[in-house]
Amino acid sequence: MKKTLIALAVAGVTTFGASAVFAADVAVTFDPGVVAYGYTDGYWTRQHEWRTWEKPEHVDVYRKYPNAQYHEWVHTRDANQGWVEITR
Repeated sequence: MKKTLIALAVAGVTTFGASAVFAADVAVTFDPGVVAYGYTDGYWTRQHEWRTWEKPEHVDVYRKYPNAQYHEWVHTRDANQGWVEITR
């Protein structure tokens, strides 16, 4: 029984260690395709969620993205907070 408990303990530590290493290898990238409208202080996603730019490089990536709608002012300048409903 003692050997079984030791084996289970070692297996648990090994599993925990492997999952911690895997989690550390995750990379998060910026997808300019989720941006509906960009402003100097952040952007609206296509799901109508407001987010601030995490890194200054993300602004440059979005501005170079095809058909980007970037505005050189803060989104609170307008009464609609910079969100425009597109009806088709």
